[in-house]
Amino acid sequence: MTVPSFGVGTFRLKDSVVIDSVKNALDVGYRAVDTAQIYDNEKEVGQAIKESGVDRNDIYLTTKIWVDKLNSENLIPSLKESLEKLGTDYVDLTLVHWPGEGNDVNEYMAELLKAKQLGLTKEIGVSNFNIALLEEAAAVVGFDQIATNQIELSPYLQNRKSVDFMKKKGIKVTSYMTLAYGKVLKDPLINAIATERGATAAQVTLAWAMQHDIAVIPSSTKRENLESNLAAITLTLTDEEMARIDALECNGREVDPKGLAPIWD
Repeated sequence: MTVPSFGVGTFRLKDSVVIDSVKNALDVGYRAVDTAQIYDNEKEVGQAIKESGVDRNDIYLTTKIWVDKLNSENLIPSLKESLEKLGTDYVDLTLVHWPGEGNDVNEYMAELLKAKQLGLTKEIGVSNFNIALLEEAAAVVGFDQIATNQIELSPYLQNRKSVDFMKKKGIKVTSYMTLAYGKVLKDPLINAIATERGATAAQVTLAWAMQHDIAVIPSSTKRENLESNLAAITLTLTDEEMARIDALECNGREVDPKGLAPIWD
């Protein structure tokens, strides 16, 4: 099992909106779907997968454990509840959503590994971990068990220190907020490259991330945007174009919730 380079996200999508988004994504060719307990849409995501007609075994399904379930009493029961909502016997990847305050890394990583051993999830990983937390997690389960660390990453926030560390340790980097809440879609440099290449700003940005071996999970409520974003897979940027986008780094973090986030590297 390997974390797919391209998937569809479902953050902030609810009810019929998320059902339509996931069904459209699967219909146009996506085969990886990302959700989470706190998104409160697992049931609808499961319904969309069932109604899509795509074989469950062909879909790479990810969910994330919320901070109040990161303990030996609640982690596995909460994952079983997620599976029930999703209408599946297993997920392909289960992540710790945020480290939070006061949670014991040793305790919840041991439980996460146990969930894998029980067959509830095929792979395990983390999200929003800094380097110190990755080292703590690896001390419990081994770096080889951490399939990915899902972090905020965009042309404006490239997290190079963390990315370099993860690549050295064999941990796949998954990016969320890759379009920086849409800010990069208005960026003059990215739009100039897009015009030169006959592409969209979103395609250029997603292709940039993938060429850095970073997985992306953009979301959209519009079928045409889902289809357009997926076409980023076929776009190859030149070294010069990559360097121009790399130079946009400005530590432009969009998400930093107090009480959930660690001290960033």
